[in-house]
Amino acid sequence: MLGNHDRGADASGDQLQSQLAILGDSNCSWRLRDWDYPPISVVGGRPCSPGGGYFLTTQVKGVFGPVSLEESAIRIFQASQNASKSIPLILLAHSGPSGLGSEAFSICGRDWKNPSLDWGDKDLAMAIDLIRKERSIDLVVFGHMHHKLRLGKGYRQTYYRDSLGTIYLNAASVPRKGIDESGELLSHFSWVQFLDGQIAHASHRWYRKDASIAYQETLLNTAL
Repeated sequence: MLGNHDRGADASGDQLQSQLAILGDSNCSWRLRDWDYPPISVVGGRPCSPGGGYFLTTQVKGVFGPVSLEESAIRIFQASQNASKSIPLILLAHSGPSGLGSEAFSICGRDWKNPSLDWGDKDLAMAIDLIRKERSIDLVVFGHMHHKLRLGKGYRQTYYRDSLGTIYLNAASVPRKGIDESGELLSHFSWVQFLDGQIAHASHRWYRKDASIAYQETLLNTAL
């Protein structure tokens, strides 16, 4: 799922198109991609989203045309129609949906400018409402809103579970690679495990070069 910094600098969208071509079948923009192992369905949201409600860059328009807010939501919904209801459904987007809080520390809250506000995507929120009329959504994964807040405001909420059981996970640990106090190189991954078709574990993990876990922030663990 390409983000707002992946759209290219040309208004024509040629650079964006070349990146989508490289991704090939891995591209999830407004599309369904099924995984055999683990058996899950992944539906992608709007590519290159900068958050903040709804905004289509000239590059995205150059590739996909002038897609409206409603059309984008319907594209996400329609992509979910071919997903099997017998396996988990995951929505993958660059920016998360609107409606999850308007504080700077909220999972999609604006932290770099006052006042803080909800910086989530409206089309993704609309698509979630449409999909839920026909089936449940297990997990919504996104990034864009960095875990460490600007202006010295601390850290963001990165995990949220709503009243219908959908889990929202912000994976934007920035930078994704870093050096710990001992000088060891670490890489961050957001980690989710399914057990019998249900999410049993979610965490942020920092791995060493030998693939061992140096640190783990557990967000959910029912697999005990």
